[in-house]
Amino acid sequence: MNRFVKQYRCTICNTCHGVKEVDGLTCPTCGEQGILDVLYDYDAMKKIVNLDYFKQHKDLTMWRYAPLLSIIPNRHDEMLETGWTPLHQARRIHEHLGVRKLLIKDEGANPSGSLKDRASAIAVLDALNKKQQTLACSSTGNAASSLACHAARMGLSTVIFVPKRAPLGKLAQLAIYGSKVIAVDGDYKQAYALSKQAIQTYGWYNRNAAINPHLVEGKKTVALEIAEQCDFKPTDWIAVSVGDGCTIAGVFKGFFDLKQLGLIDHIPRLLGVQSKGCAPFVQAFHKKGTLVEAEENTLADSIAVGIPRNPVKALSAVAESKGHWIAVSDEAILEMMVKLGSTEGIFAEPAAAAGLAGVRQAVAEGIIKAEESVTFIMTGNGLKDPDNARKAVRPPTLLKPSLADLKKHMENIGEQEHAQGTFWPDLS
Repeated sequence: MNRFVKQYRCTICNTCHGVKEVDGLTCPTCGEQGILDVLYDYDAMKKIVNLDYFKQHKDLTMWRYAPLLSIIPNRHDEMLETGWTPLHQARRIHEHLGVRKLLIKDEGANPSGSLKDRASAIAVLDALNKKQQTLACSSTGNAASSLACHAARMGLSTVIFVPKRAPLGKLAQLAIYGSKVIAVDGDYKQAYALSKQAIQTYGWYNRNAAINPHLVEGKKTVALEIAEQCDFKPTDWIAVSVGDGCTIAGVFKGFFDLKQLGLIDHIPRLLGVQSKGCAPFVQAFHKKGTLVEAEENTLADSIAVGIPRNPVKALSAVAESKGHWIAVSDEAILEMMVKLGSTEGIFAEPAAAAGLAGVRQAVAEGIIKAEESVTFIMTGNGLKDPDNARKAVRPPTLLKPSLADLKKHMENIGEQEHAQGTFWPDLS
C-alpha cells in the first residue's frame, strides 16, 4: 500500500476504516453497497508532490503519478506504456459546438484503445502484489479488453463476462489477448451478477471498477495529466460520458487531489453525459431523487449500464464540482462521431462521442457559456465498434473503372461536398 494512504471511507455510512481493517474491497459494515473511497495524507504528500517533482520527473506515463496512487506500482517498468495521452486543441469543431476553446484528451491512444487501460494497469499490478494469477470482471467491452491486454503482457490469465450485445471489435480483442470469454445470454446486469458469483467461488482478483476502490485511483490519472498538460490551469469544464460512474468519479478525484496539494486553484465543473436510452444518473439528477434502474437501450454500449455500481461517487463528483448531467440521443452521438472525425481527424467510438454531443447540447441549453473553455475526454477509439460507426455514414458508391463514370459521380455528389473532402450525409 502506498505510504500516503491514510484510510478508507465508506460512501454509504461515511465510516472510516484503517488500511488493515479492510480485508475485502468494500465496507465491512455496509457490504457490497459500501463502496470505499481512498483517503490520503496530503500534508505528507506535499513534501514530495510539488511543481518541482513534475518538472524533474522524466517518466511520461501514468506512473509519473505513483505517489498519488493507492498501490505500490512494482514492476510498472515491465508494463505497456499507458497514459500521457495527447491533449489536442480543437482547430474547427469548437466553432460548431459554440465554445471559445475545446481541448480533446485522446484516450484512444492507450495500449488497448481506451481510458480503461488506466484502471486495468492498476489491477494487474495489484494482483501481482497479492500473488494472484487470474483476474476477472464483467464488461461491455473496454474494461474487458484493457484487462486482457495488460494481463497478457504480465503473464496473467483473465476470465471475462460480457453481455450478448458486446461489440465484435471488442470481442475480437479479447480473443487475440487470450482471455477466457464468457458470453452471457443477457444484459450487463446479468453479466455482472454472474461475474460476482464466479469471483467469490474461484477467488479470482476482482477488476470490477465500481467495487474495487484502487481502480478509480487509476482512472484519476487522466485528470492529473489534463491538469499538468494545461500547466495546472485546467479548463472551465470537463466533459465525459458516463456508464457505471467510475470514470467521472476518478476525474473528480484527480482534480480534488491536486486542489488539496495546492497545485490547482479550482476544480473544473464536470459535465456527465449519458445516452437517452440509458440515463439513470440524468434521471436522478433532474428528479432530485435516488438513482433507479434504467433500460439499456442505446448503441453506446460502453455506457449502457442500467444499474450503475458507483452511484454515490459519480453523483457527488458532479454535485461538488457544481457541474451538470445531460442526456443525448443516439442520433446525436452518431452525428458527433462524423463531425469529430471530419473536422479534427479523431475517430471516437459511440460512447466516447456521447461526451462531445453532450457539450453541444449543454451549450444550446445555456449550461456551458460560449466564452467558457471545455476539455472533452475521448474515452475510446472508434475502431472498437466499427459496426455502429457504419451506421453514421453512407457506404461508398461502387463505380466501374471508368473516368466517365467517375466524372458523373463527382457531379452528382456536388462540388461543395467534394471540396469539403467528405461524402457523408448531413446528419444534423
